[in-house]
Order: sequence, then C-alpha cells, then structure tokens
Amino acid sequence: MLFQVDMLPADTVQQIAEAVSEQESINLWQMAQYGGWIMVILVLLLAFAVYLFVERLVVISHAKKEDKSFMDRIKDYIHEGKIDSALNLCRQTDTPSARMIEKGITRIGRPMNDVQVAIENVGNLEVAKLEKNLVIVATIAAIAPMLGFLGTVLGMVQTFYNMAGSESGAIELTALSTGMYQAMVTTIGGLIVGILVLFAYNYLMARIDSVVRQLEGRTMEFMDLLNEPSI
Repeated sequence: MLFQVDMLPADTVQQIAEAVSEQESINLWQMAQYGGWIMVILVLLLAFAVYLFVERLVVISHAKKEDKSFMDRIKDYIHEGKIDSALNLCRQTDTPSARMIEKGITRIGRPMNDVQVAIENVGNLEVAKLEKNLVIVATIAAIAPMLGFLGTVLGMVQTFYNMAGSESGAIELTALSTGMYQAMVTTIGGLIVGILVLFAYNYLMARIDSVVRQLEGRTMEFMDLLNEPSI
C-alpha cells in the first residue's frame, strides 16, 4: 500500500512542514557556527588573503602600465646625445621598465655585457618587489584545506567521545550532531578557502609573468638601440 500524506494527522503534517521549512532556511552563517574556532581562523585567513590579493593586484597593475611613447622618446634622446634628458625621463616615469632603462643608460660606454647584466639585476629586483607577500598567499592556499581536515578529525573525535559517554548505551542523534556538523562544515570551509586563495595566487602569478615578458621586451629593445650604428 502506498504511503499518502493525507493519511497523517493534521498536527503531524504541520510538524513535518515546519521541520522542512527550518532546514531550508539555514544559511551559511549558521553552518559556519557549527565549525567552531577553526572556522574563525579560516575566515581570518580568507580576509587576510583578500587584502594581500587586492594590494598586490594594484601594485602589479601599476607596474604593467606604461607610456607607449616612452621608448621612442628614449631613442630620440640617445640619438641626439641628450643622455641627461633620457635619465630625467626615466626618473620621472615610475615604472619597473623605466628604472631598468635608467640603469642601462648609466652604463652606456661600457661593454655590452656589463650593460645587460646591470639591466637584468634591476629587473630581478623589480620582479622580487612584485612577488612580495605572495608566499603568504600560497601558504594560506596550502594550509586552509589542512585546517579543514583538522576540524574534521576533531569533529569525529567529539562524535566518538559523545558515543562513548552515553551511559545508557543508546546512540542519540542530538548528541552526535555537533561533532558531525563540525566535521563536515570545517572540511567544506577549508576547501572553499583553499580553492579561492589558490585561484587568486595563480592569477597574480600570471599577471607577474605578463610584466616579466614586458620587461624582457624593453630590455631587448634597449640593447638593440645601443647596437644601432648611429650610437
């Protein structure tokens, strides 16, 4: 015989409806509360990672911006022998490539290998500045899932502790719910934080690689300029 809701008493149907409504109304904040202190740490790590992401993104975006006429003006100054004007232009342009070109201009007259090494050294310093604090972002991406798994283990320990502490020997779901919730919620929280921060880290590294390619292009352009017959 098929089970029909119409066969249930009215008060039972109402209780079922209220229970379903209560389950549907649970939100992420309520779920996070079951995670305990580990969820607090995960939220703090996520907030810190967001701050570092925004700060690094602003710095990298500024480093990538460059006046398209910069190298043309440098080329004109050097062809005209206006080395001081070229240096002043580099100092007025607050970009990594301008600082690299400035170092190269100060080495004009020396062997080409010395000029290139000086430019590459400045470039390495500029890239290091762009990568500042990214190791912290990578660390957060790595430890967030581990913290989630730690919460899972602690939750399971709490569950078995509640089971062992039952004097009657009967297992009550209410006594186990706290530990089980902590086990599940912290795992989800750790994975979410880890995935988001890892994506942010890879995105920043991709932007830095783009800047590095731009710096390499400017270096080659400047070295070609020095090798022109008119210099």
